[in-house]
Amino acid sequence: MSGLTQDNRPHVVIVGAGFGGLEAAKALGGESVRVTVVDKRNHHLFQPLLYQVAMAGLSPAEIAIPIRSVLGKHANIEVLLGEVTEIDLDDQTVHLADGDYLAFDYLLIAVGAQNSYFGHDKAWAPHAPGLKSIEDALEIRRRVLLAFERAERELDPDERQRLLTFVVIGGGPTGVELAGALSELARRVLADDFKRIEAKDVRVLLAEGADRILLPFDPELSKKGAEQLEDLGVELVLGKQVTDIDADGVTIGDERVEAATVVWSAGVKPHPLAKRLGTPLDDRGRVIVGQDCAVEGYPNVFAVGDVARFTTPDGGVLPGVSPVAMQQARYVADAIVRRTPRAERRPFTYLDKGMMATIGRSRAVAQTGKLRMSGLVAWIGWLVIHLWYLVGFKNRVFVLMQWVFSYVVYRRGARLITDQSQRSTTSSGS
Repeated sequence: MSGLTQDNRPHVVIVGAGFGGLEAAKALGGESVRVTVVDKRNHHLFQPLLYQVAMAGLSPAEIAIPIRSVLGKHANIEVLLGEVTEIDLDDQTVHLADGDYLAFDYLLIAVGAQNSYFGHDKAWAPHAPGLKSIEDALEIRRRVLLAFERAERELDPDERQRLLTFVVIGGGPTGVELAGALSELARRVLADDFKRIEAKDVRVLLAEGADRILLPFDPELSKKGAEQLEDLGVELVLGKQVTDIDADGVTIGDERVEAATVVWSAGVKPHPLAKRLGTPLDDRGRVIVGQDCAVEGYPNVFAVGDVARFTTPDGGVLPGVSPVAMQQARYVADAIVRRTPRAERRPFTYLDKGMMATIGRSRAVAQTGKLRMSGLVAWIGWLVIHLWYLVGFKNRVFVLMQWVFSYVVYRRGARLITDQSQRSTTSSGS
């Protein structure tokens, strides 16, 4: 598929169907352009709820939807299942793993990020899965459930304690959500399912190298988040760096913690495709883009979301969160539709609607502008916003029903142990 066609409309290729890529494609639907969306998975994943799959609260189908079902109504959009291996910006071609290629007039790179183990990827990744894909979530769920199954039969007290010790590394929103949900799952659900395991036998630790969790949040909210985690029985280990992870546990500072299950949420890095573009990158490997989200020297090539470094006029750098990617995607789509020359493009402006993180049942923290919320009010806000942005009405209904059920009776319905032979650390499409 060379991209050559009788159609004279500009051809827009979007690499990745995460939040940014999918939002751009929807904005270009019905416009006077041809659009090709390439992703190596056939589904769009609502990543903010991925931890619920890992903690057996939801099944994968409830937070994912086929890309074709979202974009199928637009006659000008084609969806390809494929992996992008190279991009030739001068030749304006995108090369796929199967040897095919696409010619483009405009290119949007929205490939997301993958787990970063700070130089220890090969040594640590097998023992501490991150949370970037459905495969990752199912692997974490499998390890947690198997730990309980093995602990039920284990006679040696030390090994039994190791099996019932769970360590989450990284005190950002994902780590906090994982630690809180893991503690609830272990103490409120699984402990009741097993005859020889009591809630007091379970140990959940959250390790963060900084002196507080939830660093992007107001310090007072970080403190309230820590208190809510401790109310759930989570042990906080702050101000100490992880120095080693192996099959038997983790070393945090000078302390050795024997643990059968370790989960990583301490860092991410851009997709490796960024390095192969041949354009300037920042020290984290992100593509440096201008105020119009375009790559230096290529006004028809854009990068959004986690893979891009966008510096605001005041010198700040936009975070790699879904609202940034979605707003950038809509901006880029508008520039493409209008065929706006680069010199005439208005600068992209991010509207910060705030941040939130759920910690457990009726527990969350949220901030927007000068408003600060915690506890039940923040949790309800988190629930409403996540349901609103969840792609597909059917998914919203299923998720709402599942959450109501789990909230009322403290049950988790997706407690299935599956055999995961492969995991992927890339969040989207390429």
